[in-house]
Amino acid sequence: MARLRHSDDVIFIEGEIIIDSVSRLLSSLEGAFSHYRRSELTIDLSEVTRVDSAGVALLDEVLERAQAKNISIQFVNVPETVANTLVAFSTKGLDERTSTASLSIFEKIGGTSYQIVRDLLDLLVLVANTIYFAAVGLVRRSGIRRGEFINQSIQIGMNAFPIVALIAFLIGFILALQSAAQLRQFGASLFVADLVAISMTREMGPIMTAIVFAGRSGSSIASEIATMMVTEETDALKSMALNPVRYVVVPKFYAITLTMPLLTILSMLIGIFGAMVIGYTYLNIGIIPFYQQAVGALIIKDIITGLIKSIIFAWIIVITGAYYGFRVKGGAEGVGKATTAAVVASVFLVILADSALGLLFYFGRGVNF
Repeated sequence: MARLRHSDDVIFIEGEIIIDSVSRLLSSLEGAFSHYRRSELTIDLSEVTRVDSAGVALLDEVLERAQAKNISIQFVNVPETVANTLVAFSTKGLDERTSTASLSIFEKIGGTSYQIVRDLLDLLVLVANTIYFAAVGLVRRSGIRRGEFINQSIQIGMNAFPIVALIAFLIGFILALQSAAQLRQFGASLFVADLVAISMTREMGPIMTAIVFAGRSGSSIASEIATMMVTEETDALKSMALNPVRYVVVPKFYAITLTMPLLTILSMLIGIFGAMVIGYTYLNIGIIPFYQQAVGALIIKDIITGLIKSIIFAWIIVITGAYYGFRVKGGAEGVGKATTAAVVASVFLVILADSALGLLFYFGRGVNF
């Protein structure tokens, strides 16, 4: 049975907080509150051996009555088994108001390392499942919604075209304008076409398209999956023998793999067109000479490099969005946090991958087209 004892501003609860002791313990705590005049109270649970669902309901009620009296309660030194029960059954967020005994530096390092390894394993499993089901889906369509590939291609790719086109045009426009101010001093204004054509195909086209996708489509993927997790739709899919990765992620994987390279090609062309506008209006370069100069500066390696980057960026965005979506915790607030984390991580990983691919394509040996 549970017992109560006081020590200064701390209340110690001992024994088992179970259904048989709930009413007596609640009366004792109510008596303690009636004589308490401060705004903060600590309840030590270090000597609690067991808590059932009725005990968790008791602690929820204690917290609610203390708040009515403007008393802030902090639960400290919570045993691991008790903390797990609070997390599972509490409706008042008691797990966020509890603190366990202080850990040593080695325990903290071990816990952090263990969590990192678990996160990496979860990511590896997601990547493996996505690749496997994507490969299987090419020959066997069961488990994938009919028409979902086209639907996702429209949502992820086609609907993103206006913003991608606008940003690509402005990037090419400004890039040509800024470089023209320097090149015209040396009578080399025509080389603006070379500069913009190479930069748009190798770097600016793929990475700007990827960043737009990360902010627009990546956030959409993360929020959709996170909402399905919160509303237990993924559990419903599992109960119907449908794998959530195959049913939800794979159509998005197909769609972004197809649409992102296409939009990348369009962003390259539109960016070069933006530079052509500057060349024609500001540098007095004819459209035909500008076109010939731009085409002459490009080699097949530039275009293939941009397309390879766009496909890798697409996979990074869809996997990152799905990863954070499946890891959501909490309700609507958790969905927002997962979406924000997915966008930040996607942009960071895209830039990191772009740097690595740049080193590989331009300084690596044996990578020639």
